[in-house]
Amino acid sequence: MGDTTVDEVLAELAALENPRTREVNERHGDDHGVNLSQLRAVAKRLKTQHEPARRLWASGDTAARLLATLVCRPRSFERDELDAMLREARTPKVHDWLVAYVVKKSPHAEELRRGWLTDPDPVVASAGWALTTERVAKRPDGLDLDALLDTVEAEMKDAPDRLQWAMNHCLAQIGIEHPGHRARALAIGERLEVLKDYPASPGCTSPYAPAWITEMVRRREA
Repeated sequence: MGDTTVDEVLAELAALENPRTREVNERHGDDHGVNLSQLRAVAKRLKTQHEPARRLWASGDTAARLLATLVCRPRSFERDELDAMLREARTPKVHDWLVAYVVKKSPHAEELRRGWLTDPDPVVASAGWALTTERVAKRPDGLDLDALLDTVEAEMKDAPDRLQWAMNHCLAQIGIEHPGHRARALAIGERLEVLKDYPASPGCTSPYAPAWITEMVRRREA
């Protein structure tokens, strides 16, 4: 894919723009109107193309950046490049896809996780917590779960929204995956009451940590 073809892809994304989709997305802070199933279909057709993905990201367009996370080669980014990209990821969906589809697959993920976890920018810190939640579930060896619970207990109640959400997910994951820490995770959630009144759709588990932990443990035991 040369520069011309990157321009063609940008034009294709612009043609997929739907005002109603944009209106819905903007309620969640995302400034694009491309249906994500259509975006994934474009990515499937393009397959992995790392340098064009870099140029799509550099365009600054939200839909192009989402596409870039799907067609890049995650292991080809340098640590500083990923750090800069995360700090540029203005919208929640770009931030989430960059962490989930790119950073998690990078050899620099652990170094970035440790650096971001205590970053003064709460949105950057939320990425550190998202990567920590992944480790809590899949590779907990070496994590100090008590120290993580100490931080959640001290800071989650007054954290900005994105950071609070990420900390809460980590709290729930500790309670779900680690029976020895479950009672404390439940107690922290009950005392702080973060997201207790968050509206959950029918059939969906509440993000309130005590309800989330209890339901997921119940399902596993069933």
